Amino acid sequence: MKKSTIWLLAVVMFTAFLALLFLQVRYMSTTMDIRTHQFDEQVNRSLYNVMRDLEQDQTLDYLEQDMIESENRYSSYQQGPSSNVAGEQTTPAMSSVNRIRQRFETEKTEQSLRPEDDEKRVFVTPQQSASTISKTQYELQQSLSRRYLHERSLLDEVIYKIMNRSSNKPIEERIDFEVLQQYIRYELSYNGLNEPFGFQVVNFNNQVVYSSPDFSNRDKNAIYTQTLFPQDPPAKLNSLRVYFPTKRNYVYSELTFFIPSLIFTFILLITFIFTMVSLFRQKRLSEMKNDFINNMTHELKTPVSTISLASQMLKDESILKSPEVFKHVTGVINDETKRLSLQVEKVLHMSLFDKQRTKLKMKELDANDLVVSIANKHVLKVEKLEGKLDVDLQAENSTISVDEMHFTNVIFNILDNALKYRKRDVPPELMMRTRNEGNKIIITIEDNGIGMKREDAKKVFERFYRVHTGNRHDVKGFGLGLAYVKKIVNDLNGTIRAESDLGKGTKFIISLPVIIQK
Repeated sequence: MKKSTIWLLAVVMFTAFLALLFLQVRYMSTTMDIRTHQFDEQVNRSLYNVMRDLEQDQTLDYLEQDMIESENRYSSYQQGPSSNVAGEQTTPAMSSVNRIRQRFETEKTEQSLRPEDDEKRVFVTPQQSASTISKTQYELQQSLSRRYLHERSLLDEVIYKIMNRSSNKPIEERIDFEVLQQYIRYELSYNGLNEPFGFQVVNFNNQVVYSSPDFSNRDKNAIYTQTLFPQDPPAKLNSLRVYFPTKRNYVYSELTFFIPSLIFTFILLITFIFTMVSLFRQKRLSEMKNDFINNMTHELKTPVSTISLASQMLKDESILKSPEVFKHVTGVINDETKRLSLQVEKVLHMSLFDKQRTKLKMKELDANDLVVSIANKHVLKVEKLEGKLDVDLQAENSTISVDEMHFTNVIFNILDNALKYRKRDVPPELMMRTRNEGNKIIITIEDNGIGMKREDAKKVFERFYRVHTGNRHDVKGFGLGLAYVKKIVNDLNGTIRAESDLGKGTKFIISLPVIIQK
């Protein structure tokens, strides 16, 4: 599959997942907004009804008080000196409103039942009859209008008296808080809300007159305010505050259906990202393998060609007559054979990467002694290049459990790289150090070579990776050495990292667990 096709597939799928996530989040947000609006509307409607109930209760209370006062006045009037007037009968006491209504009905009845003089009968023509009826109807309407306005003024007087009394009373005398709590619970239940609540009543001075135990000011968004008796003067308005501690649970209750869907979408997105990363990694590994095959072909072709040429020279009888030439040709064949064997051995290292864990022959060794032994074997190569190799052994506890052959190859690989990537005009300087850090031993190998960029230092342990564009370098190699180093160190339960700056050399830091001596 082409790289461009992979990129196109990745972009399309990633965009689709993002769009799906966006739609889910948008739908969840819309659902939350709807639930919040629904909750607000239900609460506000309930509190408005509570306010209306309180107003009606107050009006009924004052009308009852007015009735009691009227009864008392009427009783006092009956017991006075004018109580024996002829023709006056005792009637039940009535409130102002009832007296107004009865007076109006009595006068209307008296007017309809007023006796007429039977002896006086006047005969009129139809034209006079129509005129008389129209005039009488007009006068009756005017009379009713005057009486209605009069009785309305009396009723307004009663209502004004109620308003004046109520606005001058403190709020705690106008409301029964237990009844108020029952009203709130009933109206909330009637509007479909059965959530727990707490409430408080605040007077016009912003002083809390009453507060239930469940009321709290922690969440301002869960507190709803309703003006009590809004017809009171603006300077004497009281208010009711209701707190819902479970409002958040009510709003988010619908989201329980979306959370599994959202989780599965995230899992699919993560799986897709992991798949695409693996696909790109495999693509990159395939390109590296192709580069490896090209490099390997060149590396193997050279010694094979040299051996073939030397073999043909040995067929010449004149070569056999010259011992020096014969020795030189056989030496070339021997060197190239060793070189070919070394290259084949490096290729065989690839089999290690196909195994989850390498079979190691572990044994206890002294890391300081092992470092000194490797340095003594490598110092000749360094001195041949007019360089130097120093060893600094600071580790006091240096007993480790490793595979001697593989761990020796690890150190040799790092030292060989230090010489291969040296500065051509500067003698190589290598430093090997050991030190303890907790229950670990730290082995550092530092050189003064050409170094590498920091981003290359992070990738240098990858298979087939070689520092330089196109994974090629002017120094021969397959890009397997440091990958082999990292795998062996990891199999030894250790870690390795590279620190480098371009042009300033490279430092490899190996950390291995030590055996605690009892």
